[in-house]
Amino acid sequence: MLAASGLAQERQQLLARLADARRQTDEVFRLLRQEFLYDRPIAERHRIVFYIGHLEAFDWNLMRERVLSVKTFNPEFDRLFAFGIDPVGGGLPTDQPADWPSIKDVRDYMMQVREALDTGLARMATDETASLLLQVAIEHRLMHAETLAYMLHQLDPSNKIEIRASLELVANPMRPRMLQIPAGVATLGLSGGADEFGWDNEYEAHEVSVPGFEIDQFMVTNGDYLKFVNAGGYENRVFWDEEGWKWKTEQNISKPVFWNRVKGEWRYRTMFSRIPMPANWPVYVSHAEASAYARWAGKALPSEAQWHRAAYGTAESIERKYPWGDEAPDAKRGNFDFQRWDPTPVGAFPQGSSAFGTADMLGNGWEWTSTVFASFEGFEPFPFYPGYSTNFFDGKHYVIKGGSGRTAACMLRRSFRNWFQAHYQYVYAGFRCVSN
Repeated sequence: MLAASGLAQERQQLLARLADARRQTDEVFRLLRQEFLYDRPIAERHRIVFYIGHLEAFDWNLMRERVLSVKTFNPEFDRLFAFGIDPVGGGLPTDQPADWPSIKDVRDYMMQVREALDTGLARMATDETASLLLQVAIEHRLMHAETLAYMLHQLDPSNKIEIRASLELVANPMRPRMLQIPAGVATLGLSGGADEFGWDNEYEAHEVSVPGFEIDQFMVTNGDYLKFVNAGGYENRVFWDEEGWKWKTEQNISKPVFWNRVKGEWRYRTMFSRIPMPANWPVYVSHAEASAYARWAGKALPSEAQWHRAAYGTAESIERKYPWGDEAPDAKRGNFDFQRWDPTPVGAFPQGSSAFGTADMLGNGWEWTSTVFASFEGFEPFPFYPGYSTNFFDGKHYVIKGGSGRTAACMLRRSFRNWFQAHYQYVYAGFRCVSN
């Protein structure tokens, strides 16, 4: 009876989390005025209408046969909205708005799927498989709550309906400095017997010996990066690798995508307005841009193991669950878990600092590493989602760690790994540098 009661309680908790994740994605869609639902804010991504259908189609395709044993009612939409895109090598989608179903038909499908899922999930017997699939569905949706936000970030403010988040913080000016991280061990990944959920690329846990190094206490700010821009960093070939220089030249990249030049003054693209450049916010750039800045500064991007050591390590060789300790993430520790639509000044959350004093290692912007995204030894793809990680073990994606203001608290776990192409500018990702 106790086992059955525990499973029932777990099911209720997971269903409550799924409902909350739906509220997060529904909120993002409500930002957009209806006439812009067929826009494509980022050339490399689908039109927004795709994602309205995709979130439900993913859940439906994942669980319909595996745990619910029900028949589909719209196999055409199940296929149409099954997968997103991540074009490599310059290939961009060419579809037109007329190629997509009407928004009414997409929303009808969405609501029908939700109703069928909710009915089936309320009746199902929770076992390990059902629990795992529900957690996959929840985190997949929460990932899209963030990716949708940075997509909509690129639209003109007039296309959106402003939703106020919590008030912005006022922080004291921070003086950039580097901190010494002593040699030690970084334990990357999750062990197979871990109680908490992890994606396939998080396994298996292993130790990496990390020699001593120095790392920036704070993420590189807009003000820091402006010095690189003003020094001609985008025009100097020596700071860029071959692929980065080719991309920058062909695409005419001369600044971060969140910056705009208006009448000789730099302006910053927030979610709902254009404001004077906030010099003390972290800069959001591509891996190629971050790498060029690091070369210009005579430094480098940290490896995944270095970043992990600086975030979770201690002088006593004990690793913390979070940079600040074992307490669960809360609003005092950083800018994350959908608290804000935009960054905050670096160093605004001293209670979130690591044992070594590094600030904001969770929240306020993902952080690029020099590590190419690849599997850990012992990796096994999820049999129900084999391409989640393996499709991106191509040598063209880099690991990012940490989280942004739109990253859910559940994905702030130590083992979580995110990744993007080197030339992708749109994600809420910045960086800090190391010196060996």
